[in-house]
Amino acid sequence: MKLHAIDHHPIGMKTPLQYTPMIVALLTLGIVLLTIIPLYCPQLPPLEWKIFDPSIFSSSSSSSLSSSSSSSSSSSANVSDLKYEKSDEMCDIFTGEWVPDPNAPYYTNETCWAIHDHQNCMKYGRPDTEFLKWRWKPNDCELPLFDPTQFLELLRGKSLAFVGDSVGRNQMQSLICLLSRVEYPIDISPTSDDMSRRWFYFSYNLTIANFWAPFLVRSKDAGANGPTYTGLFNLYLDEFDEDWTTQITEFDYVIISAGHWFFRPTMFYEDGHLVGCHYCLNKNITDLTFRYSYRRAFRTAFHAINSLENFKGITFLRTFSPSHFENGEWDKGGDCVRTRPLKSNEMMLEGLNLEIYRTQVEEFQAAAKEGRKRGLEFRLLNTTQATLLRPDGHPSHHGHSPHANVTMHNDCLHWCLPGPIDAWNDFLLQILKMEGGELSNDKFYK
Repeated sequence: MKLHAIDHHPIGMKTPLQYTPMIVALLTLGIVLLTIIPLYCPQLPPLEWKIFDPSIFSSSSSSSLSSSSSSSSSSSANVSDLKYEKSDEMCDIFTGEWVPDPNAPYYTNETCWAIHDHQNCMKYGRPDTEFLKWRWKPNDCELPLFDPTQFLELLRGKSLAFVGDSVGRNQMQSLICLLSRVEYPIDISPTSDDMSRRWFYFSYNLTIANFWAPFLVRSKDAGANGPTYTGLFNLYLDEFDEDWTTQITEFDYVIISAGHWFFRPTMFYEDGHLVGCHYCLNKNITDLTFRYSYRRAFRTAFHAINSLENFKGITFLRTFSPSHFENGEWDKGGDCVRTRPLKSNEMMLEGLNLEIYRTQVEEFQAAAKEGRKRGLEFRLLNTTQATLLRPDGHPSHHGHSPHANVTMHNDCLHWCLPGPIDAWNDFLLQILKMEGGELSNDKFYK
């Protein structure tokens, strides 16, 4: 390549007098421009994470699974709320496809004791193993597989709590199994209650706990059977559940999640008064549906976090995990017998699943805005889209012995371990790496 010289006045060369005012003016203008331009065009950091408005969705026509999750809403969506940019390249880690991973799984039911029987699909005879051989691949980048040593080092001296129902506990068990390749924890639970446990990683001074709170707010068992023989619960929608709100101030990270318990018959109380119900089948009580309680429960839970004077941690919302009952509802013979993931064009987030997801994210965004006033930080662990595409990852009838003398419905709600929700912890680690500063100059925007 031939370089061309640029005409200029060399230093020391005489300049005709008549050009002097013009040159002075040009030099002055150049200095001013060099001063002003950086103020308006700051250098972009190498990576930026952003949370986008969840009301902006791209939609397309697609086929969908028949399930009990139908609703009046007919809209569909791609989930793409949390993204990161690298220079002029943008990547949404939560939108992608499941791709083959011949090296998976990275633990088994024989190497990890933390798997509950109900999710121990291989122990109870699930015949296929192809569902284990997949990993999540974002459309425009790579999501690193979970590195247990990296996770433990990032959280050295810290604490992590899961607050929610059995699906949240399902994720914690996945995390313990993934970490078991490096270290097993010690049970330091203060009580014998199996629903809420604490684990301690001695070599890393790390505490991981789960708090059983399926409704997030204060609740009370109001009947063993209820109108549908699935129990009846009183929900005090404006009252904190102190079983967890009084304990999380000591935690550095708190992951909130809840969902399917709200479909059970429930009575709604606010300000000490009965205001309605969901499926209580009482003609004298207004059926406000679960939508009423679901929004208010998240609002109260987030308000609890924002009002805790000594809480300085980071709060995650782990978004809704759809179930995959086909050919019937959960109590009417519905099952989940698929053996492969779906493609993103085969099933969209729509109907009731989309409505629940939007409710969560709306309350999350409002809480994040309020929390910023106190210097609190919120993060979105947006697992919904990836989870939606894994109807093959549930236990079905492989969550108990086939010879057990019990009546149990097919489980298309929880997740086999190992299985698809191990990817939830891939997501979690990627976000924690941002918090730990491993990816320099990275920022989250709420």
